[in-house]
Amino acid sequence: MTAIFFRLVVFVLIAAAVFFGVRRIWRDWKGQFQAEDKAKLERDRAERDRMKRSDDMITLKRDKDGKFRPPEE
Repeated sequence: MTAIFFRLVVFVLIAAAVFFGVRRIWRDWKGQFQAEDKAKLERDRAERDRMKRSDDMITLKRDKDGKFRPPEE
């Protein structure tokens, strides 16, 4: 009877260790992915705001031959 109880306790301990290990790995990865998503969102917002300013953009106009070139000033 004690052998069965001991075996059951060992299986429960192993299952708990695996469960909590997988849970911790899942939470660490989830946090890492959320941090990467937040950084990507901030980068996209900064790029979008930069695009709104006209000094960063080059305006091209179609020339007579059909090619796009910067306007002559």
